[in-house]
Amino acid sequence: MEIAFADSKLQTLCEQLDIAQRKLGAKCTKKLITRLADIAAVSCVTELVAGRPHPLKGDRAGEFAVDLEGGKRLVFKPDHDPVPLTKHGSIDWSKVTAICIVLIGDYHD
Repeated sequence: MEIAFADSKLQTLCEQLDIAQRKLGAKCTKKLITRLADIAAVSCVTELVAGRPHPLKGDRAGEFAVDLEGGKRLVFKPDHDPVPLTKHGSIDWSKVTAICIVLIGDYHD
């Protein structure tokens, strides 16, 4: 699956281990690296199995998350134009083959 980033800070966090370890800690950084590899290895979102993958609701509707460590999550949205939808109008995650990472952290804060 293709991975993009909402901004350069997120991209740096995902691509530079020393920065990730300073900001997230060693355990969370290890999970982040694993989750990014998991995402890169699948062809669509519904093929993800590790990290308790789940669509979000409420003010984060339209986004998807996987667990990292503690309360931290890797949150992403489809990176398609137009976004693939089901016949009922919700996102068809089985057709999402490109994502944009929008948050690494605890969205409950």
